[in-house]
Amino acid sequence: MKNTAIKNVLKFLLFFGIGILLIWLSLRNLTVDQRNQIWTNIITADPKWLLAALVVGFVSNIARASRWRILIEPMGYKTKYSNVFMIVLVAYLANLAVPRLGEITRCGMMTKYEKVPFTKSLGTVITERLLDLIAFAVLFVINIFVQFNILRDYLKTAVVDEATGKMNVSTIIILVAAVVGVAVFCFLIFYFARKYPENKLLSKVTGAFRNLWEGIKSLTKIKKPFWFIFHTVLLWVCYFYMTRLVFMCLPETVNLGNNAALSSLVFSTIGVMLTPGGIGIYPIIVAGILSVYGVVNTSGLAVGWLIWTNQTVLVIVGGLLSLVLLPLLNKKSKS
Repeated sequence: MKNTAIKNVLKFLLFFGIGILLIWLSLRNLTVDQRNQIWTNIITADPKWLLAALVVGFVSNIARASRWRILIEPMGYKTKYSNVFMIVLVAYLANLAVPRLGEITRCGMMTKYEKVPFTKSLGTVITERLLDLIAFAVLFVINIFVQFNILRDYLKTAVVDEATGKMNVSTIIILVAAVVGVAVFCFLIFYFARKYPENKLLSKVTGAFRNLWEGIKSLTKIKKPFWFIFHTVLLWVCYFYMTRLVFMCLPETVNLGNNAALSSLVFSTIGVMLTPGGIGIYPIIVAGILSVYGVVNTSGLAVGWLIWTNQTVLVIVGGLLSLVLLPLLNKKSKS
């Protein structure tokens, strides 16, 4: 446990350091007047639109918790909605510290508070993430298709050139070797488990794999497909308006349309995958995208910071409250 805690702290410091470096890089070449302009834009932003974006963000958490419950239900577990909702908020908080830590955290908490086996819960989370990845890919393709002429130069410099510059033969070999290695490992585990069924360790490992697979295939057994699709669509609609509504805060971006908001959403989502909660890189990506639509860099950075701060405040407040309330409410219900 101590080693795990140390590793998590080191991961947090690494990713947080990357975020701070990106913040410094985004501000170092700005003049004092430009930095003052960013700050002026932030403090003069219309608060009612920020509040509206916060409400939409809260609704997105409701949609994610509801969808997760629908995935868990086919495995025979009747979960309490309040617990699932708060566990989702804590997971977002964990992801803010270390990317992907939230997935492990919410599975562990689901085991603790709802008695859902960790590996089964993890299977549903993998399914959720795959669905989100598919939804993101669809939005990305639609956005590029509709706005290719506008985004062509940005795509070449910020995406294609960056990717080809970092991708080399050794990287490809490592990726292929990793995939093959995992496949071979899984094959050997199941092979020896069948050959030596009396081995308790192998039985536990294969049992964990079966639970994981049961969680993944829960999608094929959902009892409320309409509501599952509804919450999936609602989730991404909320993500869109969490960006779109913040555009209304500043006169420089108030007239930007849905196309600019969609571009900001799909590209900034990549930033959230790279650093904890997108710290540092999120405003840079938003500013880069908005420059394509004629927004000056200082205003673009200000909007990026407003969107990121709004979402981060929601995650921190909701996550911390949930950490406090979860043990209290469950202790009360047990007594």
